[in-house]
Amino acid sequence: MERIPVLVSEAQPIVVEGLQKVFAGHPEFELRGWVTRLSEATEAVRTLQPRVLLTDQNAGMNSISRFVNLLKNTEPTCYPVLWTTDVSEADALHAVQVGLRGVVKKTAPVAALLDCLREVSAGRVWMEDSSQIVGFLHRREASRLTAREREVVLLICGGLKNKQIAEKLGITPGTVKVHLMHIFEKTGMKDRFALAAHGRNLPGIKVSADLDSSSAASISSASIGSTSLSSTSIGSASLGSASLGSASGTTPSSDSKASAEPSRSEVEV
Repeated sequence: MERIPVLVSEAQPIVVEGLQKVFAGHPEFELRGWVTRLSEATEAVRTLQPRVLLTDQNAGMNSISRFVNLLKNTEPTCYPVLWTTDVSEADALHAVQVGLRGVVKKTAPVAALLDCLREVSAGRVWMEDSSQIVGFLHRREASRLTAREREVVLLICGGLKNKQIAEKLGITPGTVKVHLMHIFEKTGMKDRFALAAHGRNLPGIKVSADLDSSSAASISSASIGSTSLSSTSIGSASLGSASLGSASGTTPSSDSKASAEPSRSEVEV
């Protein structure tokens, strides 16, 4: 079995000694080296070639941010993890934004630390409190949608294709594609189908219960205004109950209700 080489940037020798004892009982990990300051880590990474770098927060987030940017350019196969006594939600968010692949507290169980090292060494991002951090990331980015982008989301949820959206909004299909690209970047949605299925749960989006693919949504300032969040789940925000009246005032048929949830065949890819 290939071992996972780990480099540690830690000022306290007793912490490193404890980590050595942990690794002794888990042969899949190898403590390849230890530096006491982050400024020494660049050369250590180059010579020791670790897969994961555990760094404490003693250098400060600004210095860590600069180091991570340098690491991505010079040693992209080494993944940094913030290993700290305590971290606020804002600091954890900032850590992910600058490129750290994991955030784990020193007070976490040994199993959590080892799980973090396994996930990060495999190229994935690991968070000890993923529900809180991922939810915060999602809400922050989704709340940055412009009014026009929210209009596009509403129409996608109604099953409209790019040409139909362009005609309804008085813009070109190419502009619709640009809006979709920005929406995907801000929300983390992977494709059009995911947006159609989950777009109605984004902050600031209100979709009528009787939304259908022919009339899509009745878009008004009320439909794209701020929304009170009732609860937060991983990667999405659940909206408080809200209903927009039909523009025609008539009760939609069962067929039109069924079309409110677009099937994969109806969604333009």
